[in-house]
Amino acid sequence: MGGEENDMEIEGGMGMGMGRGRSGASSSSSSSSLREPLLLSKRINNTSQLAIVGANVCPIESLDYEIIENDLFKQDWRSRTKTEIFQYIFLKWTLALLIGLSTGLVALFNNIAVENIAGFKLLLTNNLMLKDKYYQAFGAYAGCNMVLAIAASVLCAYIAPAAAGSGIPEVKAYLNGIDAHSILAPSTLFVKIFGSIFGVAAGFVVGKEGPMVHTGACVASLLGQGGSRKYRLTWKWLRYFKNDRDRRDLITCGAAAGVAAAFRAPVGGVLFALEEAASWWRSALLWRTFFTTAVVAVVLRVSMVFCRSGKCGLFGEGGLIMFDVNSAKPTYSIPDLLAVIFLGVIGGIFGSLYNYLVDKVLRTYGIINKRDPSLKVILAMTISFLTSCCSYGLPWLSQCIPCPTNLGDQCPTVGRSGNYKNFQCPPNHYNDLASLFMTTNDDAIRNLFSSASDKEFHLSTLIVFFAAIYFLGIITYGIAVPSGLFIPVILAGASYGRLLGILLGSLSDLDAGLFALLGAASFLGGTMRMTVSLCVILLELTNDLLMLPLVMLVLLISKTVADCFNKGVYDQIVKMKGLPFMEAHAEPYMRHLVASDVVSGPLVTFSGVEKVGTILHALKITRHNGFPVIDEPPFSDAPELCGLVLRSHLLVLLKGKKFTRQRVMTGSEMMKRFNAHDFAKAGSGKGIKLEDLDMKEEEMEMYVDLHPITNSSPYTVVETMSLAKAALLFREVGLRHLLVVPKTPGRPPIVGILTRHDFMPEHILGLYPHFHPHK
Repeated sequence: MGGEENDMEIEGGMGMGMGRGRSGASSSSSSSSLREPLLLSKRINNTSQLAIVGANVCPIESLDYEIIENDLFKQDWRSRTKTEIFQYIFLKWTLALLIGLSTGLVALFNNIAVENIAGFKLLLTNNLMLKDKYYQAFGAYAGCNMVLAIAASVLCAYIAPAAAGSGIPEVKAYLNGIDAHSILAPSTLFVKIFGSIFGVAAGFVVGKEGPMVHTGACVASLLGQGGSRKYRLTWKWLRYFKNDRDRRDLITCGAAAGVAAAFRAPVGGVLFALEEAASWWRSALLWRTFFTTAVVAVVLRVSMVFCRSGKCGLFGEGGLIMFDVNSAKPTYSIPDLLAVIFLGVIGGIFGSLYNYLVDKVLRTYGIINKRDPSLKVILAMTISFLTSCCSYGLPWLSQCIPCPTNLGDQCPTVGRSGNYKNFQCPPNHYNDLASLFMTTNDDAIRNLFSSASDKEFHLSTLIVFFAAIYFLGIITYGIAVPSGLFIPVILAGASYGRLLGILLGSLSDLDAGLFALLGAASFLGGTMRMTVSLCVILLELTNDLLMLPLVMLVLLISKTVADCFNKGVYDQIVKMKGLPFMEAHAEPYMRHLVASDVVSGPLVTFSGVEKVGTILHALKITRHNGFPVIDEPPFSDAPELCGLVLRSHLLVLLKGKKFTRQRVMTGSEMMKRFNAHDFAKAGSGKGIKLEDLDMKEEEMEMYVDLHPITNSSPYTVVETMSLAKAALLFREVGLRHLLVVPKTPGRPPIVGILTRHDFMPEHILGLYPHFHPHK
């Protein structure tokens, strides 16, 4: 990726021929006192940016959400007809429809595949156990898990390392303005789908919900690439989407569609995108996102009707409508509210501890993952074998329980799913721990949420299951397999929630199944720190609106308690991966600094009509993505800032070779030679590279007019503006470059450029170590 870290270079100081400013390298030693991201030690200097995407180390660059107002783009806007504007709006909605349809179908395929593969594995194990072949049953169970784990980890380790993990931190970073070649690549989409199927079916304590968000974003990115010359998809209409703003909106729709597809929660999907994923939001996007998730809901509803007729193999409704707890009537009293508050506190404590341990495990796995892809596969195999031993071995510690009388369900369960697994028990008995372990994760949650009987699970069973799932969830997240956090967290939370419900017994009016739901809510709030979206997702999941006040209460308490200890799990992972995320608020120490305090040099500027050789030399020696253009006499009375020109636009201009021998303005000729679509942003990895340019010796001495491609109205701030105010402007507008101009006349027209990197704590506290990050 030519110049991937381009804009991440510190761009600032005083430009070429204008002296040098503060060197960025000087701050690298000071920043070591900070809690460094995993890869800070690998960076060439603190201005170039590498980050971990999935389990892959790759260079990153910023996205440009600013509307570029140069002569070519202005001419294009003026020439657009009403028909073309209608085409653009129509295509936006068509793409939203396609995202919803595609994501819904992928979710259906995921569910059918997981239920059938896991169903076959569980039936095979069950049949061997019925014949008292216990060692062969373990061999078959562990062997199936191992094969599936190897398949998932090989896909992740060798084909698309960016597909490892949940993908939500990466999508969140993309929507914040951080791009890496592999975040939303087609190979990542392929591995995310099949890796998630194999990983969940392999019995890992992971969910398919996080990967579905990443999958939805990848689908949206693929549809929003603006066409492809390689596959001859260069339909004229698609050119409208060759910009970061429209792609950002489509990917927001894709992320919302992923949540809607994973949980069958269309409103929850919209709220998730609003609360957790997106950094920029507006009412038009809300409307289109809602439409996308509604399409997903229709696709899943139709597929459920289709699968109910038995045409989907072992897959019934089970994988799509998850947990119906509507059978219990929630009436509650003061002691119940006290119990719910206690659950919230417990969820906050367990959740913050979970986040702390996940962070430690990810840092440890990061050392292994950096070395060799084969080590990723070995790590996944080790965790798979450990999980198989726990799932098959721990139920042997449980006692056999006689089947309850007057029961609607079959006991012991015949087949792959159900609340009452026979395991090693005699006829008319069931093993309650096996009913949680020897089943799919969705069925285990359904069993914990069931309101059939408080005595369905022993206290010891729930304690063992909680401990196993809590620690297996921590050590599993971070291996090279697409893995979501929602399901492990719901499982662990539901187990301690049900435990509390059984302990309270007759003191409480609430059913143990409802306590399980509240426990899951408390743990989700404690780990993810979302409130509104989690509340709606849980209500859509369980189809029980009467629980709304209690779910709201438990989420608020668990988030408040957990926030006392650390950040949400996705925020922690974003930071740990080294992604330069712009927060919604400025850090307190930024109020003590002004914009000119953090710009660093050297800054490279161009004249309005510049020599080709000078431009080519600047592109070779720097990795900057934006260059200020300064008009000087004879083109202006005094040096003045003309605007900002982008690296990608310069490469297109040089490739076109519209040069002159004299230093004159040739704007009108350039407008005939080029059009706005020549400068539109290419799809991932398709733009012109510096190596593609072939310049002759005489061309190097010629001149080119930069005025037609210069953004004549870039965002600028005066050098005395506080850094906190500049940071808020940078994030709210979605900028890539923010120009700092002098306050007093008679000086060079530009002081420097602020980029995303200049607002990062590592850089600022490196320059000014006396500021404490938390003061």
